[in-house]
Amino acid sequence: MTRIVYGLAALGVTIAVIGVGTVLTRPSPATPSMAVNWVAPAAAAGPATVAPEATRALNGMGAYLRTLKAFEVHAVMSREQVMLDGQKVQFDGTADLLVDRPNRLRLEQKSDRADRRFFYDGKSFTLFAPRTSYYATVAAPPTIGQLADTLEARFAIQLPLVDLFRWGTPEGIDGNLTSANYIGPANIDGVTCEQYAFRQAGLDWQIWIQSGDYKLPRKVVITTTTDEARPQYSAVYTWNLAPAFDDEAFTFVPTKDAHKIILADAAQAAKAGTK
Repeated sequence: MTRIVYGLAALGVTIAVIGVGTVLTRPSPATPSMAVNWVAPAAAAGPATVAPEATRALNGMGAYLRTLKAFEVHAVMSREQVMLDGQKVQFDGTADLLVDRPNRLRLEQKSDRADRRFFYDGKSFTLFAPRTSYYATVAAPPTIGQLADTLEARFAIQLPLVDLFRWGTPEGIDGNLTSANYIGPANIDGVTCEQYAFRQAGLDWQIWIQSGDYKLPRKVVITTTTDEARPQYSAVYTWNLAPAFDDEAFTFVPTKDAHKIILADAAQAAKAGTK
């Protein structure tokens, strides 16, 4: 969640989980909101705890997600950015993810400032910007997990919603927890959930996990604690565990007015810059 800058300038100034456009903001090390209408009384500070039931719930959710062969997720997302004068501004957007494990994925990400589409068919990965009709295609590794790693390492691209594939693994946001607590039952869009709060270096975050046999994340809120303004990122998820699709759903077919460009290899550029 902390690596948010993408390396394809021709497709937009910055391609983040929600595009930022030209607003002058100061750098933020994480993607952290959901308005809070009720504030609990301040509690006395106490020692950090890692409650076993909280970590068990998180690991159980991650294990359940990895059992899903095909699924579809609609995410409603909000991101705060901090301007140079310290004021926070908010950007909203949506993402629609279709997955057929182990090697097919399609994702559409939209906001007022960005429209991006990702296609992965097990052999190639394409990033397409419909508003400009630019696209870039590269050879891809054979699994979604390897694709996410390659995009980050080579192209400085973080796949939106990538944590859905990493919770409960060493690469997940849940690594190196310093605090983990069960908050209580909650209701997200009519679905009964259990709310948990976690803390680790640079991040405070909460997750709402569906109760019962379907251990699905229904909401997440992430707060960057290394910035005194504490910007937040939030997402609310709606799931379909029996999606209908065909092979064409994961294949990018350029239109006549589409322009192919080269996806910059950020790893090579960084290596060249150190020489």
